[in-house]
Amino acid sequence: MTELVAVDIGGTHARFAIADIGSDGSISLDEPETLHTSDHVSFQTAWEDYRARQGGTLPRAVSMAIAGSVGHPEEAHRTIRFTNNPWIIRPALIREKLDVDAFSLVNDFEAVAHAVARSDDSQFLHLTGPDTPLPATGRLTVLGPGTGLGVAHLYRETHGGYRVSATEGGHIDFAPLDSIEDAILARLRKRHNRVSVERVVAGPAISDIYQTLAALEGKAVAEEDDITIWTRGQDGSDSLAAAAVDRFCLSLGSVAGDMALAHGAKGVVIAGGLGYRIRDTLTASGFAERFRAKGRFAELMAAMPVKLIIHPQPGLYGAAAAFASEHLGDTL
Repeated sequence: MTELVAVDIGGTHARFAIADIGSDGSISLDEPETLHTSDHVSFQTAWEDYRARQGGTLPRAVSMAIAGSVGHPEEAHRTIRFTNNPWIIRPALIREKLDVDAFSLVNDFEAVAHAVARSDDSQFLHLTGPDTPLPATGRLTVLGPGTGLGVAHLYRETHGGYRVSATEGGHIDFAPLDSIEDAILARLRKRHNRVSVERVVAGPAISDIYQTLAALEGKAVAEEDDITIWTRGQDGSDSLAAAAVDRFCLSLGSVAGDMALAHGAKGVVIAGGLGYRIRDTLTASGFAERFRAKGRFAELMAAMPVKLIIHPQPGLYGAAAAFASEHLGDTL
C-alpha cells in the first residue's frame, strides 16, 4: 500500500486528505480538511497548518491538483501561478520545502478527469441525453464551474486504460446567443477587453448576470456577493436571483455543448461543488435544450449522455489517481 497526501487547490479553497493506494489500484481517502486560500499567504504555510492538524507528521509523498497550468515537467525552474489565487509553487523546491520523496502535479480538472475515469456508474447523476452509462471507450469532456471554469479531456482506450489531458477551455471566447446574453457581454466588456466563457460560467459570474437582469428591468438593486445571490436564487426568496441562476444554467449548457463538439466527445461530465448544488435547477432549466442547440449537429448532441459526477471529493480522489498513474504505473 502507498500512502500520500492528496491536495486539491482552487481559487477559494485548498483541500487536503491522506490517500491510500492499494496493491490492486484501489484508492481510499480519509476525512478531508478544507482551508481557505485567503487565510494563508502561501501554499507552504497552508501545508504547515494541515501538518499541524495531523499531529505534526505527514506521508512522504504528495499529489497536488492545481487550478491553473502546471507547465511541463522538464521545465526544471518553472514557477506555477494559480489562475484565481495569488499563491505560487516552484516544483524544483517541493521535495525540500514539503519534506517529501515523491510528488505529482496536475491541473485540477485533469485530476477530476482521472476521478471520472475510475468512478463506477453509481457516482454519476443523469442530466440529459440517453439515460445510459458513459461510453466505455472514446472521448469524454469533463468541465465544471467553480471560482473559475475547469475543462479537461478524457480518452478511454479499448484495452481498458485511459489518458487525460488538461485544457484551458474555460478561457475561450464567450458567444452570446440572445439579447440578454448580449447585455451580459456588454456589461462585462466595460471591465474586460476580451470576455471568456469563465466570466459568464463560473460561480462569481452570477453577480454580473444578476445586475444585468436588474438593469434590463429598470430595477435598482444593491451590489450583492455571489454567495448571497446563489442562495436567494436557489431558495426561492428572490425571483430575479432565480432568473439569474436559470440564465447561468442556459449558458453552462451552451458551453458544455461547445466543448463536446470541440473535443469530438461521446459523453460529457459536469463536475464541481457548484454543479452539484444546482443539480435540481440544472435538470429543470434550459440546460439540456441549450446543450443540444448546435444547428446541424443537434441530433448528434441529443444522442450524447451528459452526467454530473457526485463523488464527494473528485479532485482529491483524482489527484491520488494521477499519482498512481505517474509513479505506480496504474491506470485502472
